[in-house]
Amino acid sequence: MFHLVWMTRWFVLSLIALTGCATPSPHFRSVPATRIEVDGSVFDVRVRGNLAEAVRVNPQYAPRFGPIRARAGFAMEQVSGCRVLVVSGDQAMATGTLSCDGRTPVPVASPVAVSYSCLQVSQWLNDAAGGPYVDYDCDSY
Repeated sequence: MFHLVWMTRWFVLSLIALTGCATPSPHFRSVPATRIEVDGSVFDVRVRGNLAEAVRVNPQYAPRFGPIRARAGFAMEQVSGCRVLVVSGDQAMATGTLSCDGRTPVPVASPVAVSYSCLQVSQWLNDAAGGPYVDYDCDSY
């Protein structure tokens, strides 16, 4: 009997833990997501005000934040139509600050997933203001 109770509790706790894996932060909770794939990483992107959030929803083995940051930033730019100034966060959830040149960002609603195939171009690192960033050339398919 004790074993059954312990297993039930473990199962319920596991379900609760897994439900938080792809949920947005409280600031973006009521905002609909646009699903976008960038070079093998799949994100749910939400835009609210001058912020965008990209939640990675696909499993990837031990990704570093550097490549994920570049992909998340690209996804945020595609969905918001604005330039992303800064991307912070981690491999699962990234937040970007948008620069829309004085206009309000209008998120591109996408009923189906949009996929981009990206190729790293020119230099390995681009020493732009704010730190090194990887440059990509991306095509949708």
